[in-house]
Amino acid sequence: MRCVVVGAGPAGLYFAYLLKRARPDAEIRIVEQNSADATFGFGVVFSDRALEFLREDDPETFDHITPHMEIWDDLTLDHGGERISLDGIGFAAIGRLELLKLLQERLLSVGLAAEFETVVASVDDLGQADLIVGADGVNSIVRAGHEAEFGTTVSTLTNKFIWYGTTRRFDTLSHAFRRNDHGSFNAHHYRYAPGRSTFIVETDNETWQRAGMAGMNEAETMAYCARVFAHELDGHPLISNKSAWRNFPKIWNRRWWVGNQVLLGDALRTAHFSIGSGTRLAMEDAIALAAALVDCTDDVSAALEVYEARRRPVVEKLVAAANESASWYERFAEHMALEPWEFAISYARRSGRLSDDRLARLAPKFMAGYQARQVAGR
Repeated sequence: MRCVVVGAGPAGLYFAYLLKRARPDAEIRIVEQNSADATFGFGVVFSDRALEFLREDDPETFDHITPHMEIWDDLTLDHGGERISLDGIGFAAIGRLELLKLLQERLLSVGLAAEFETVVASVDDLGQADLIVGADGVNSIVRAGHEAEFGTTVSTLTNKFIWYGTTRRFDTLSHAFRRNDHGSFNAHHYRYAPGRSTFIVETDNETWQRAGMAGMNEAETMAYCARVFAHELDGHPLISNKSAWRNFPKIWNRRWWVGNQVLLGDALRTAHFSIGSGTRLAMEDAIALAAALVDCTDDVSAALEVYEARRRPVVEKLVAAANESASWYERFAEHMALEPWEFAISYARRSGRLSDDRLARLAPKFMAGYQARQVAGR
């Protein structure tokens, strides 16, 4: 089998490693337009339960990656000066560049290496292959060549977000909600290394316009965000990595494969960062596609049918939850009118995945606190 993987992010690297490990005879080429040490953003976060997929399917890679992760148990909401913890909702985070380096090491362990700084203008440039894997992200070249056949839909959310890092260490994944004269802001922040944290700032478009963000340069934007979240940063600086305001893109494809071309990860569909499942979904896609190719031997079309049939129900459920969560964040300024505990329960219920009964099992201290406030308010 001759396979070309476009994109050396988590999806592309992990798929190539898994397929080569299972099929040593496969000829696999991985091409990536960026350098080996280039990455957007800072850390990536997984829920503790999300990591189970890796422990179960690939314990060697699990053991290779997890010692480099920061791990904690609770999630903290900070609204109106009151900090409320959701207990029992564990997370693990790792620097995105660190994760890529570790996956590159896994690739080398099976005798493969990606071709970095290799620009592909079209799939026609890739030559003959039995399978072309589009693991090339939101702006996928593989998808772009057949968007009508894939049934691609792309829309963008209205909120603006900007992805920074900081030297401040946070004890938990935390969300801070703040107002100033221009409007409302929130920050998602969590540590991904001993002395580094991700710090994502989000605001609605109206606030962004009133603050004059469109006319600010990089330094002015960073200084403004640092003022809004001065309490959270506690004297630590924000760190930019070509950080710029963006609107989150919602990407979906009606078909997952066309001919001998198939999509993985963000090239296939995006899941809003507020549920922390984008990298997990990409790596699970890689597991499913590699397994289908092994199960179906050299019948690529059959393997692609199996891949989609196995993955689609899981992906549709998680993307639906991500879309519900994104909708909550699109209106977070409205939710901030709630008192802190009502705000917290609204946040906890936002994706539709957690009923009150399930919350009581997962976060008993939080639910006990919420119910006590309800009783006291009657």
